[in-house]
Amino acid sequence: MPADDDLPSTLQRSPQHAQEIYRAARKSAEAEYGDGQRAGRTAWAAVKHEYEKVGDHWEEKDAAGPSDSGAAGSRGSGTTEEGVDANASKAHLLDVAKRLDVSGRSTMTKDELVDAIKKANRRATAKARD
Repeated sequence: MPADDDLPSTLQRSPQHAQEIYRAARKSAEAEYGDGQRAGRTAWAAVKHEYEKVGDHWEEKDAAGPSDSGAAGSRGSGTTEEGVDANASKAHLLDVAKRLDVSGRSTMTKDELVDAIKKANRRATAKARD
């Protein structure tokens, strides 16, 4: 099971419950698949089921469930929205975009908001690692 130092940095800045989900899913996946990318993807999928990435950390979603169409399938599409809850309402995405100070958000489509939030999340995570 990963120690705190082994947790991804975004999880280190997130609620304890998100960290516990990741650790438990990672441990289970490593027992099933071995230590590798598949175990990591499985652990992240478990986190994304209940949490969404906002900036440099993870926050609990209003309702548990897949965060995007890639996560909704039994095997996934191989691509994800990087923790952005693309299944959330446009109003929710606008709120997240506002909190992340995404410019031009009021004129964006839902898909554009998801992309802009992903970019803002990447910037916030990179800044937090400095």
